[in-house]
Amino acid sequence: MPERPHQGPRPAFRRWRARRPFWGGLLLTLGGGEILLTEKASLKVVMHIGMQGLAGYLLPTLMVLLGLLILFNPGQRLFYSLTGILVTLGTWITSNLGGFFVGLLLGATGCCLAFGWLPDQAPRVSRRRRRKESREAARRLAEGAGEPA
Repeated sequence: MPERPHQGPRPAFRRWRARRPFWGGLLLTLGGGEILLTEKASLKVVMHIGMQGLAGYLLPTLMVLLGLLILFNPGQRLFYSLTGILVTLGTWITSNLGGFFVGLLLGATGCCLAFGWLPDQAPRVSRRRRRKESREAARRLAEGAGEPA
């Protein structure tokens, strides 16, 4: 049997990713990183440093930390995602309008994905796939009924 070309992530990484709210944690981490990068923008671009500058660096750092905690400790994802959305919304005031809206939207989306993730949920099957499987089952049943016993 010919070997199939490598497609997508390795199976071990795929299994690891399936057991945690991967995309939620990743988006929250990326949102915090983006906000931290906008803090380094030149003063001509920066709109608002906010509350003595410390909170402008503290909140996005917390976003990155919470995103990593969601990835590596998914059992506490509800607490981390609720804390993450509060911190993310706080960056609106403290960090250049939440990293010029991009980091704010990435962080809020990531928190929502992490909060809504269910660990034991069966994978969804599309309607098209269900119809195809039911047609195949009906065809096999019809073929089996047409043969003499």
